[in-house]
Amino acid sequence: MAEGLRERKKRQTRQYISDVATGLFMERGFDAVTIAEIAEAAEVSVNTVYNYFPAKEDLFLDRSKGLVDRLSRFVRARAAGESAAAAVLRELREEVVSVSPKVGLIEGYDRFMKVVHGSATLQARLWHFQREQYDDLEVTLRKETGAPDGDPMPGLMAGQIGWVHQTLMTAIVQEMLAGRKPAEVSREALALLDDIEELLSERVLNYAVRADG
Repeated sequence: MAEGLRERKKRQTRQYISDVATGLFMERGFDAVTIAEIAEAAEVSVNTVYNYFPAKEDLFLDRSKGLVDRLSRFVRARAAGESAAAAVLRELREEVVSVSPKVGLIEGYDRFMKVVHGSATLQARLWHFQREQYDDLEVTLRKETGAPDGDPMPGLMAGQIGWVHQTLMTAIVQEMLAGRKPAEVSREALALLDDIEELLSERVLNYAVRADG
């Protein structure tokens, strides 16, 4: 269904407020900018800002909610004969090889993360996001394997697969903050994924294999 004029205007307004806020955060730091200043710069009311963004953190981490089911999507899209962990490793390798912004391999990512590291509020929100991602993946693995309630295995496996993703992202962030070029970091991140896979047990690597056909 085509997007209506009202819906398009609301989407554009939301994006504009987010862009204005991000610019101020990048320039001055997250904690130094107030909602009132954002509203003034975007030429809207404070209430309008809160109508689109319930919390100040939402203005800077606007796209994080859409990433909660990222690992679950990788698992659900796994090929026949492919396990959950293998699917995630494959998808991450493809993003690293293509120097994708999805894994932070983009110019300016260091500036973004410096703002995050400069704010305890943003760091707490990212930790909460990681927990949501874990919970979502656990539910997905339970559904995909038919594991009964009370079976700890989906949670254990979600932790292992989440560790793969988080270890990769932490390494990329560190190198980007050090001023490295995305293409250089990509090559090292690819080698890191190989090391990570070697550390995973056969039980993890063979969990939730999709049946043929």
